[in-house]
Parts: sequence; C-alpha cells; structure tokens
Amino acid sequence: MEKPCTLLVHFEKGSPSVANEIKADLEGSDVAAKVDAMKRAIMLLLNGETLPHLFITVVRYVLPSEDHTIQKLLLLYLEIVDKRDAASGKVLPEMILICQNLRNNLQHPNEYIRGVTLRFLCRLNEPELLEPLVPSILANLEHRHHFIRRHVLSAISAIYRLPHGDQLLPDAPDLVQRSLAAEQDASARRNAFLMLCVCAQERAVAYLFTNAEHVAEWPDLLQMAAVDLIIKVCRSPNRSDKGRYIKIIISLLSAPNTAVVYESAGALVSLSSAPTAVRAAANTYCQLLSSQSDNNVKLIVLDRLHELRTSHRDVMVDVIMDVLRALSSPNVDVRRKVLDLVLDLLTPRNVEEVVLYLKKEVVKTQVGELEKGGEYRQMLVQAIHACAVEYPEVAGSVVHLLMDFLGDTNVAASVDVVLFVREIIETNPKLRVSMIQRLIDTFYQIHASRVCSCALWILGEYSLSLSEVESAISTIKQCLGDMPFYTISEEGESTDSSKPAQLAVNPVTVSSRRPVVLADGTYATQSAAMETAISDPAFASGSLSSTQNLRSLILSGDFFLAAVVACTLTKLVLRLEEVQPSKAEANKASTGALLIMVSTLQLGQSSYLPHPIDNDSYDRIVLCVRLLCNTVDDVRKVWLQSCRHSFTKMLAEKQFRETEEMKAKAQISHAQPDDLIDFYHLKSRRGMSQLELEDAVQDDLKAATGEFTKDADDTNRLNRILQLTGFSDPVYAEAFVTVHHYDIVLDVTVINRTKETLQNLCLELATMGDLKLVDRPQNYTLAPESSKQIRANIKVSSTETGVIFGNIVYETSNVMERMVVVLNDIHIDIMDYISPATCADVAFRNMWAEFEWENKVVFFLKFQFCQCF
Repeated sequence: MEKPCTLLVHFEKGSPSVANEIKADLEGSDVAAKVDAMKRAIMLLLNGETLPHLFITVVRYVLPSEDHTIQKLLLLYLEIVDKRDAASGKVLPEMILICQNLRNNLQHPNEYIRGVTLRFLCRLNEPELLEPLVPSILANLEHRHHFIRRHVLSAISAIYRLPHGDQLLPDAPDLVQRSLAAEQDASARRNAFLMLCVCAQERAVAYLFTNAEHVAEWPDLLQMAAVDLIIKVCRSPNRSDKGRYIKIIISLLSAPNTAVVYESAGALVSLSSAPTAVRAAANTYCQLLSSQSDNNVKLIVLDRLHELRTSHRDVMVDVIMDVLRALSSPNVDVRRKVLDLVLDLLTPRNVEEVVLYLKKEVVKTQVGELEKGGEYRQMLVQAIHACAVEYPEVAGSVVHLLMDFLGDTNVAASVDVVLFVREIIETNPKLRVSMIQRLIDTFYQIHASRVCSCALWILGEYSLSLSEVESAISTIKQCLGDMPFYTISEEGESTDSSKPAQLAVNPVTVSSRRPVVLADGTYATQSAAMETAISDPAFASGSLSSTQNLRSLILSGDFFLAAVVACTLTKLVLRLEEVQPSKAEANKASTGALLIMVSTLQLGQSSYLPHPIDNDSYDRIVLCVRLLCNTVDDVRKVWLQSCRHSFTKMLAEKQFRETEEMKAKAQISHAQPDDLIDFYHLKSRRGMSQLELEDAVQDDLKAATGEFTKDADDTNRLNRILQLTGFSDPVYAEAFVTVHHYDIVLDVTVINRTKETLQNLCLELATMGDLKLVDRPQNYTLAPESSKQIRANIKVSSTETGVIFGNIVYETSNVMERMVVVLNDIHIDIMDYISPATCADVAFRNMWAEFEWENKVVFFLKFQFCQCF
C-alpha cells in the first residue's frame, strides 16, 4: 500500500540568475554542461516557467550539435515549449527556424537521429511547421532500416489524424496500404494496419479479408490489431458479413501467443452468442487455465469463465471437469474461485463425477503435506457439503470419508465436517445407522470443544435403537474416565490437619482469560488453560489425551461442554427407558449419568480450579439432574422430539431463504409488446454458415425475452451524474461517477458557455480521505460554445468515506489573469464500493482476531462518546 511521502524536495524556481546560468552553459563548448543545462531548462518549463529568451540561444548553440543525447533533449525541449502566441493563437515566427533542422534530421545518415525525429513529429500539432517537412517524411517510407519505417508510419498516422491532416497528406491511405503490402517488419506492419483501422477502415477490412487464410500466421502484434478491428467493425449496426469475422476469430484461437488467444476468446463471446462459439471460447479459457503458471492469469481467466456461466450456463456445464483440473494450483484464491464456479455448474448428470474428484483431493490433503493444506481441506469439505445438500444421493459416498477428519488439527475444517454430518443425518435417514456407528467409533479422536458439543448433540438426537443408545452412553463414559473428577486424600498414615488436602488429579495450574465475540455479536469471557500439572497415572501415561478427550476438556474449565454432556446423557437415558425392556438396566444408566453430573457440579464449585462454573452451565446441569430424578411425560416429549423438530424447521427455513436469494439474483427481463423481432426462419439462408444460423436463433430468443433491454442501466447512469458548477458560470461541468471495486473513474463534461476561446483550461482535483488521484488531467484549449470530455482516475486505499474537490482554471485573451471556477464537492460513500456478502462464523472470528476489529470498534465508540460530551 502506498503511503504519503514526508520528504520535502526543494526546487529552485526560475530566476534571472538561473536563466543566465543556463544560457551561459548552452553557449559554451562543454558537452556535459550543455546536457545538464538542457535538463534544467526542461525541468523549469515542466514546472510552469516560461524562459522566453532562451529559445534563440537553443537555436544558435544547441541545434548544430551532433551529440545524440543533446539532440534527444532538444526534441524534448521543442515538445514542451510554447509554440503559439498566447494572445493571437498563431505560431511564433521564430519557430520556423527549427524546420530546417528537423528537415536535416529527417535526412541524417544516422538511423537513430531519423527515428527520434520522426517520433517527435508524432507529437507536433502545428500544421505550419509540418507542411514543409512532408516530402522528407514520405521519403523515409522506402528506407532500408525497419526502425525508420516503423516510426515514419506512426508519424504519417499522427499527421493524418490532425484537424486538417488530410490536406497535408491527401494520399496517406494509399501510401500506407502499399507499404503494408510490401512490409516485412512486424512492428511496422502493425503501425500501418492501425493507421488504416483509424483513418481508412474500409481499406483495413479489405486487407483483412484478402489475407483471411493467413491471419493465423501473422505476427502477434498484427493479430492483436486485427482482433481490435473486428470488434470495432462488428459493433457497428447492419453488418451482414459477421460470419466471416467470426471465422477469423476462431482461427486465432489456436495462435501460439497466449495474449492473442485470450483476446480472441473474449472477442468471440462478445460477437456471438451461438452455443458453438461459446463452447469454443470456454474450451480456450480452460486451456489457458491449465497451461499458465501465473496465478494472476488464472484468476483473470476464472473471472471470464464466471461471466460465461451467468449467460451460458448450459454450455459451461460441459467443461466442468476441465475447470476442476485447476485445483492443482497451490494458490488458495485460485482454488476458492474454482470451487465457487464448479458449485454453480452442478447438475444431476455431473454431480457424482465432481464429488468423486473432490473426494480424491481430500485424500491428497491427508496424505501429502500441502501448503495451507488445512484451509484447502476446509474448502473441499464445504464444497462437498454443498453438493450433498443439493443432491442428497451423493452424500453416502463421501460422508464416511469426511468423518475421519472430525479430529483434524484444523478446527475450522473439523467444525465444517461435524456440521455437514449433522445436516446429512437429518436429510438422509437411510444413512443414519451407519453414520451413528461411525461417529461412535471416531468420537475419541475429537479434541475440539465445539466439535465435541455438536457430535454429542447428534448422538443424543439420533441414537434411536437399544444398541446405539448403549454404545453412545458407553463411549461418553469412556471419554470421561472414572468418576469423580477428583478425590480428597491425606498424606501419611497419621491424620495431620496442618497438611493440606490434595487432588488426586490436579488438572489446571495456570489459566488466562480473554474476551471473545459470540455468533450473535455479544461479548463473553473465555478461559484458556496455559499449563497442566497432572498427578494421575492416566494423565502421565498419555492415555487421557488419546481416549479421555471429554475429561481433559472439562478439567480445563470448559463447563459449557460439561452442560452439553449432561444434556446428551439425559436424552440417552430417557430414550433408553423407552427402548430397554429391563428397568434395572435403565436405572443403572440413570445412576451413572447422575454421578457424572454431580461430579461435574462438585468440580465446578471446588476451589482447585482457577474459576468456578458459570451460572448458565450450573442451572442446565441441575435441570438435567432434576429431570432424571422425576420425569414427566410432557417434559420427556420436549427433550426427545421438540429439539429435532426445531432443527428440521431451521433447515427448511435455510433452504427456503437460499431459494429466495437465488430467485432475487436471477435476471428478470421483459420485452415490450411492440418490440421488433427478426425471425430468421423467414429469411433467406443462402450463404449463411451454421454458426450464423445459431447466432440468429440466439438473437431472436434474446429479443423475445427482453434480454437486450437495459432501461434500468440507463436509469442508474442518470442517477450517477453530479452537477459540479452552476448554470450561470462561464464554464459548466458535470461528472459521471463510476465506482468499480477500488477504482473510481470521473468522466467530466466541460462546456464553454462563452463566446471566447478558453486557453490552458485545466481541471484541478484534490482528494480528502484515503483517496488518491492517479493522474492529473492535462491542459486543453476550448473553442467558444464547445465541450470537452475529461477523465480522471482515483484509487481507493481503504474502506472510508472520502471527498473529491477542486476547481477549473482557464485563461482568456482579454484577461491576463487566470480565472477560477470552484466545483461542488463529490462525496464518495463507503457503500459505493462495498457490497453485502455472507461470511461463515469461523471465518468471521478469524478475521476479527487478525484485523483487531475489536480494538478499533472500542476506540471508535469511545471517540463518539467523547464527542457527545
């Protein structure tokens, strides 16, 4: 990110003494001093100084020099010096003195001198100075060196585009066309072709059609120019030979240069909506995606594929496996875009193949050590989750594999897996038995508290048979270990009251507290164990960390998990009473559950932990104890049925909300009843290729469905026009603001409402806030009652509101002082360049911790509070 520079650079403005020093150095014979003097003179001119008496010195002492550096600096000086009288607007008489020097340079035996002079003529706008140089310019068309021919073609193009350039070079298109036919240099051919494209488009089109069979063999520079010409020509109305242009574009899809291939694919999509053309462009993008190693190129190509998906989804479905191959890229952003695109292209026909490929990628993350493997695994789990939710029939092939990652070291990935299991076990009743058994077998591998909580909820809700309930209770007891959590014993055989009682298991010695943000935005305090000192042999042997995961988490102070364990055991005991014919076994299970709950309450109220049990967890565990001691049928129904009904309702609402969002995003367009529809069936098909017929069908469908209507876009454009000056000001200005991500473009229309010519008119802009002006607009000369379009680019460097302000400065022939018109401020709101999006809970917490939003929000609230008082 660019930051403001605090270094002050001193620059001494022009003064008589400085001008005299420059003049003395130019009159001397030292070449190095002349070079330095020319550089200082150019810098002074660029900073607004005039130096009116220096021109004659330059003509006398600099023009005759043969040094190449001095000649190049001379051309730069001649480019920026004022060549017209400020009062009359006519060319200064002394400027005629440079014509002979320029003519000599155009006939110079050195190719470099000729080339830089021709390049200088491209920026010379005075016809009075160019007219005597035309014969010398045209003589260089036949020069043997391609460097000269390359620049002379550019000079001819620039001169011909001047307001009266056709009078200076009336036969320029003929000369350039003959040069193009005989030229061999790639850059020279490109310059000649561009001149014909701009100044004589019919000749450029004729040359393109004449060499249509050889376009694929052209140099890449010329191919790029040909693609630009085709796009420009085909956008004009009533083009009957559109098929010939598309045929040329398709031939360029196999060009060796990747830039040409990319531009050709984009041009093909913009020119034709036929399925054949779109399929060819999609295949080309997929080839670029797999062949290019630059991640930026991959991201750009994926953006183009996303655009194709919005308008041609049926065609993009066929290339979904080619897109999936881009997952081999190690870049996380590329992988995320690929998965987003693939999920939008799922159909019942390809979902099994896609899920199988994603399953293989998950196995790769488990076997090899990949860069950011945990994050990539999380994305794959989320993608498989989305596939299984949309197409439940594929869930059975992946759910058992994903359940192996419940104990993943990446907590975010394991959370996604357990949420996936929770949803699939509800929506796929056929998989319930196998998933419950698999969850019981892998439960001891889970070490994250949040994953344990969700897994316990699943066991409590979906363990329905006798064997499942008994296995679930046995697994939970095994993960909790022996009860109670601690015992009080005395050391030695004799009773000594001075010796303190000790824990048989002393789990936590040091802990820390920190505030955390809950899912609903509220704050809570979280305690984290920093060090453990265990005296129990089970802890010392390491068996506790491997099988007794619940015990270690509860002993670290996680009483929310202890409350979840109590609720799960309560549900399992209540269901066991329904499915177990033996009351003794049910009473035994109830007694064991009560022992666990009472031991948890005893641990939470003891003084051996750094902090006691919180009130919410205490109340919930006490409620479970009371429920097991005295069960009422209505309460039993709530615990065994209502929870699952609420979860089912939540899933239905989630699916309904997603469906409504998809409908809202869908493009709704309606055609007007009197719109013209051109039915291609009633036309003559003679001479039309199959691609043109398909394109005609697609155009008819778009016209019939109203896809071409853009009334809403026109309305939005009108809303983004801001008036910058008043109607009574001599200069009227209005701006059209375009905001695209972090780029702001101002298209300012300036109208001269006076009867005088405005000279050196400049739009001066400045920004306030984290906005940066990329380039400053140049000076213009505005004729009476004429207008000018000025564009300014602004970069946004942060998500804050900014202000753009400035003024218009100009000069007139009657008034020597510069006139200033102050512009209205343009307020750039933060809502103009941010858009709403969804964020997962885990990702939100990670960003909250990474960007330290909590501290910034607290500071902002304090600042607002101080302002109020």
